[in-house]
Amino acid sequence: MQDGNLKHTILYAHSNESGDVSSWEPLHEHLIRVADAASIRGAAFGAEQLAEITGLLHDLGKAKPEFQQKLRGKKSHVSHSGEGARYAVNPDHGLRGLGKLIAYCIAGHHAGLANGKGYSSNAQPTTPLDERLLRSEVVPLPDGLTVPKLTEDIPPALSGPASGNGDLHFRMQFFVRMLFSALVDADFVETEAYYDRIENRKAQRGWNGTLQELQTKLNVYLTGFGNPSGEINRTRARILSHVRAGASQFPGLFSLTVPTGGGKTLASLAFALDHALCHDLRRVIYVVPYTSIVEQTADVFRVALNDDDAVLEHHSSFDYDKIQDPGENEKIRLAAQNWDRPVVVTTAVQFFESLFANRPSKCRKLHNLAKSVIILDDAQALPLHLLRPSLAAIRELARGYGSSLVLCTATQPALRREDGFTADEALEDVRELAPDPTRLYETMRRVQVRDAGDVDDSELAEKIGNQEQALVIVNSRAHARSLFDLILEQPGATHLTTNMTPAHRRHTLADVRRRLNRMKPVRLIATSLIEAGVDVDFPVVWRCLAGIESVAQAAGRCNREGRLDAPGEVIVFRPEARNKPPKELEKHIEIASNLMAKSEDPLSLESVRDYFRQLYWDLDHGLDTARVGDIRGIMKAVGRGGSRLDYPFADIAHGYCMILDRGRPLIIRGGPFGVPYSLLEELRFNPHPGTVARRLQQWHVQVPFWVYDKMYNEGAVETWREEDFGEQFVVLANPDIYDERAGLRWDGFSDIGYQEY
Repeated sequence: MQDGNLKHTILYAHSNESGDVSSWEPLHEHLIRVADAASIRGAAFGAEQLAEITGLLHDLGKAKPEFQQKLRGKKSHVSHSGEGARYAVNPDHGLRGLGKLIAYCIAGHHAGLANGKGYSSNAQPTTPLDERLLRSEVVPLPDGLTVPKLTEDIPPALSGPASGNGDLHFRMQFFVRMLFSALVDADFVETEAYYDRIENRKAQRGWNGTLQELQTKLNVYLTGFGNPSGEINRTRARILSHVRAGASQFPGLFSLTVPTGGGKTLASLAFALDHALCHDLRRVIYVVPYTSIVEQTADVFRVALNDDDAVLEHHSSFDYDKIQDPGENEKIRLAAQNWDRPVVVTTAVQFFESLFANRPSKCRKLHNLAKSVIILDDAQALPLHLLRPSLAAIRELARGYGSSLVLCTATQPALRREDGFTADEALEDVRELAPDPTRLYETMRRVQVRDAGDVDDSELAEKIGNQEQALVIVNSRAHARSLFDLILEQPGATHLTTNMTPAHRRHTLADVRRRLNRMKPVRLIATSLIEAGVDVDFPVVWRCLAGIESVAQAAGRCNREGRLDAPGEVIVFRPEARNKPPKELEKHIEIASNLMAKSEDPLSLESVRDYFRQLYWDLDHGLDTARVGDIRGIMKAVGRGGSRLDYPFADIAHGYCMILDRGRPLIIRGGPFGVPYSLLEELRFNPHPGTVARRLQQWHVQVPFWVYDKMYNEGAVETWREEDFGEQFVVLANPDIYDERAGLRWDGFSDIGYQEY
């Protein structure tokens, strides 16, 4: 391309359907707007100049005559993202080694961050960066556009001592993701703003308020509790006061070790707001392990802060259509794209998979993690097969991005170097926020754990038949169903597993709570689903042997409010041989069994630490097992970046998967707990599969793929609107398979897994 092609000619970035070329957006204006917006986002982690340069170059390829003709209606598949990347890596342009980091972002700002070299291994491989650079054209800067010279050699997030090449390369690829986030979010928002102006639409982004106002509202709410009465409430008040007193400590890593029922949710929110105001941090991000408790946590925060708009609830099951105000609906949709809210409640899957993602839609929010307070609730639930890269990300957010992260749990995992965690990613300088956790545990201990040894199902059914209110938690849906069948005729017999639709589970839990409060019989057979933050209070809990963290969670459902005159009973039992535990639970059970045999109190902080220490030691080579191309382990794959900085971004995104067998959603139709026929009719012509999926979310059951295949082959399921969406929506054809008391029932099921979330 000759310089003359670019001189004295207006180049455009965006066109519109008005037919008026004068309303099109000039390329240099778009580049400058995106550069300014990216610079603001990059400033949160000291990368404003690099973000500005990335924004100035990101659409350089739109200056090509072929692209300008495309804007004027000529059909073309011409790309435009490689040219800016090529400019960045050109040594004559003075970006030095940082040019390649910028190039990743520019080349991927539509298709996603690609591998440095080599095609990715997933189903939709992206062209690697080295090939994109070779295929791109040399394009000079448009008239009037200049790229500033770098004033710093190394951005602050990349500086400081590294413990080795692996640490250095993790730092480099993490920085690329954050820079990429600043670019793609700026590009999306500025492009959206252009079309808002052209179409005379009012912008729906942003929140009008301050963290100071939220803190004041929270203080008013907490004051409303008055003087605490009862030992438990007084202990909760003491915890709250002590945690808030620690907010002035400098940002970094914290732990909050509080027994279940100790009020850690509100205490951690109060700390987060106080800490953010003390250190000029920007937002609070509350991460919970399970989708099932995001909604209840967000509701608690909305009430406590008296501001619905300040709290963003972001997870895969969120139903935007429950918000009837179209304007409010759109504001929440937009905020979910980049977490542009002061308080975000999300899932661990959403949080951690975004940190290792490569798609623009998943990465847009990442820059908003910088200078934030991040609460990791139930920190013991971090996935073992991804533990090392997850810890590396936690460390990096605290080290290079000014964030504070709080590991919040009743069973603190032994992840610190002083705990004996030997991996390079061990956490260091973690400060405890709770007042004397050991003494706190003793003060709030409301249960006694007893080992009942071997107990078969018929014996267990007889024992709980003699207890008016009892909870039994087992390790698989198959075991829960067979045990429920044995007690079916007992008063208050109830079943709770993910074989039931979310609507069915909510109805069941409401009935359980009602019966408990009225002192009526309730004999609940459940899987570990009940341990996911469900606030029920039984006098006795039977727990099928599992890991100590699971036993502790079960204990949190026993004598929760301390209403009993004596400690509640948590009875751990070993099931009969036919109810063999899932393979992924075997090591947890082995270590827990040994610990229970020698410990008087298996839930003491010392026992919990010993349990996790042994678990991590035994699983040393199983703490980073993701497949990244032809390499096993994300940290190993990152460490092979080499001097050419060839990071496998696409392969890492494909490999970092928290739930290994996500299964397939099966929609239940009709009946009291299935999707109403009227809603199916309403959605019959809706063209948006995302909207349809969210509307149907409350009436589905996630089934393993092999179960789905069996049901499909036997004609028990059928596709809905296959002509529009293929096989995306599958409904239960035979309503007799779904039981109104036990959920999905299917002859021939064997154990369909322990993973309930």
